[in-house]
Amino acid sequence: MKMSIKTYSELITLPTFKERFEYLKLDGRVGADTFGFDRHLNQMVYQKDPRWKNARDLVIIRDDGCDLGVEGREIYGKIIVHHMNPITVDDILNDRDWIFDPEFLICTVHNTHNAIHYGDESLLTLGPVVRTQHDTCPWKQV
Repeated sequence: MKMSIKTYSELITLPTFKERFEYLKLDGRVGADTFGFDRHLNQMVYQKDPRWKNARDLVIIRDDGCDLGVEGREIYGKIIVHHMNPITVDDILNDRDWIFDPEFLICTVHNTHNAIHYGDESLLTLGPVVRTQHDTCPWKQV
């Protein structure tokens, strides 16, 4: 199965959060290994490589700190900068430049990040519920 390369330039042509989620979602499985015993390798990138800190800062600024870069979906907690194309041990060992390229990165929150990896739309926070008078007390409706 061949995976297509996902880019920020293509992502931003999609106007809605749902369309951007559909573009990015993977078909991962809960509990499937990503790095397994080699997890220390990707942690070295995220915690120690100054190129990652620089790329992360640029992406947060570019996306205005919004979930999937969608205006109006500001992130008020922890921001995850997500690789739109999953990285591998080989990518890290061979110091692939694209790992730090903002063209392949996007801001997200924890729930959206998990929804993308597991392909599970039910994990998404889709927005505020529109409330009406007495909607929680149906016996009071006139």
